Formats: sequence, structure tokens, C-alpha cells
Amino acid sequence: MTRPFGSTAGAAAPPADQGGTAQRPVAKTPDPAGPRRRAWRSRRYRWDIKYSPYAFVAPFFVFFAAFGLFPLLYTGWASLHRVELTDPTHMEWVGMHNYSRLWDDEFFWNALRNTFTIGLMSTVPQLLMALGLAHLLNYRLRGSTFFRVAILTPYATSVAAATLVFVLLFGRDYGMVNWALGLVGIDHIDWQNGSWTSQIAVSSIVVWRWTGYNALIYLAAMQAVPDDLYESAALDGASRWQQFLHVTIPSLRPTILFTVVVSTIGATQLFGEPLLFNGAAGATGGADHQYQTLGLYLYEQGWVNLHLGRASAIAWTMFLILLLIAAVNAVIARRLRKSQ
Repeated sequence: MTRPFGSTAGAAAPPADQGGTAQRPVAKTPDPAGPRRRAWRSRRYRWDIKYSPYAFVAPFFVFFAAFGLFPLLYTGWASLHRVELTDPTHMEWVGMHNYSRLWDDEFFWNALRNTFTIGLMSTVPQLLMALGLAHLLNYRLRGSTFFRVAILTPYATSVAAATLVFVLLFGRDYGMVNWALGLVGIDHIDWQNGSWTSQIAVSSIVVWRWTGYNALIYLAAMQAVPDDLYESAALDGASRWQQFLHVTIPSLRPTILFTVVVSTIGATQLFGEPLLFNGAAGATGGADHQYQTLGLYLYEQGWVNLHLGRASAIAWTMFLILLLIAAVNAVIARRLRKSQ
């Protein structure tokens, strides 16, 4: 027997509880703490967005304050006192005496001259060779990745290992350099005890270690030069050498300035290579101080002669020299930007 349309007979009854009555929807009671919880969550989110970056960079500033800023300020304070390494807690105020003493110290001026000459002999050939290597690597060479890794290998070599190898190369009696010079009729050279020869030998270590590093910096800058400039120069009939002089070099001016400044700062702080070049001489930089740099002179005053006050004055003098270099860099960079 068919059921008429719309009839409710036989329809499922609403669910009932154990007592047989139908369940009714229960109204939710409002949570009085809900708005406060949402407000707290919103406030915590705003704090996270606002202060999380400072928390991420805070470790750097903590370590910089502990190992950078505090030693700098303490060294400046110690440079105004007479302090000995044997009793570093006892300080006797001397004012600017440690600085005025440097003005009349011939060994300080000798170290400054040596730092300048070694820096010049190492920086100029180093950057010229790096520029040439980067220009060669900028072309599509077979195995270019291998050559890029190979020229960076000296930078990854420790200062001690590199210097000891060069000591053997520049040996007076059995060094390979003197052997090669003997093939062309040049007598053996005492590289360690000569004035200019020792500085040339120390400079060669710096050139060997840092040329590949600067070459990769130049290579990265060259690859950022637009190809349209080279195509326009080629259409005008410029050779590759002319493209290098009139397109590549002007495009690399900021990079060249950067490498010059960094190399100059590194030359001012030169320490490991001259210290290990003649182990018997130690911090004196040779029997006649012929290749003693400012870094070696600082080490000699502070850790050999035990005069921490004088060493602190030398350190701050080097810091002022670096500030002067940075100021010159800023002036030149500003003029380059205006010229462009």
C-alpha cells in the first residue's frame, strides 16, 4: 500500500535520551575570559613582530660588546697609563706620554715605514694580478670551476704553513729562488737579512695568499657588467683590450676601491707573515728591524718588553690610521658617485 506524498507516517522519530525525551540543542555559555585571552594573544603577536628582530640580532651585539667594544675602550684607557704585563691591575697615570714617546721613537717610525713599503709592494702587484686573472676567468673556459676553486686555495691555507714554505723557498744556501737565480748568473741573495730583500720576500707571501681572493671579487663584479656595453663597444670596433680598458675598468671602480681599502687595512695589520718569516728574530723583524711592521712592534712592546701601556698607545695609533684610511675611502667614493 503506497504512502501518500507528504505523509509523516513511519518517519524516523527524533533521537531521545535515556528517559525517552528528545535532545534539545544546549546554548553555549559565554566565556568571560575570552575577550581578555584574545586581547592578550593579539598583544603578544604585536610584541613578537616588533621585538623579535632585536632578539635575533642581540647575540651579535652582546659578543661585540664583550670582545670588541670593551677591549677597545679598555685599551684606550690603558694607553693613558703606565701598565706592565707583570702587574696589569696597577696603573700609573701618565696622560699622553705614551703617545708623545712614539713621536720620538725611531723604532716606531721604522715600523711605520716598513708597514707602508711592504703594504705597497704587496697590494699593487696583488690587485693587478687579481684583475688579470679575473679577466681571464670571465671568459668561457673549459674547467672554469676548477680554476676558480684553485685560485682560492692559497687563501684557505694557514699563515703558518704558507710562511714556512716560503722560508724554504727563500733560503740563502738551498732555497729554490736562489737556485733559479743562479741559473741566470745571479749570486745567492740573503733574503732574510737584507733590508729590501726581506720585505720583498714577506710581500710575496701576502701576494700569494690574497691574489685569488681578490680575483674572485673582481670576477663577481665583472659578471654583473651588462653585455650590452661590450656589444656596443664591439660594434664600434673596440678590441678586447680596449673593451677591458674602457668598459670593464670603469664598471669596476667601486669594487677596485673596495679591494684597495681592504688590502690597505690588511697591510696595516700585517703580523703573522713577518713574525714567522725568521723564527730566530721573533718580534724584532730581523736583526736590524728591517721588516718589522706596526703589528710586530706592538707585539714586541706588549708581550716581549711587557709594556702594556705603550702597546695600547700603538694599538690606538693603528686604529687612528685605519680611521684615516676609511675617511679617504669615503671621500673618493663620494667623488666617484658624483662623476657617474
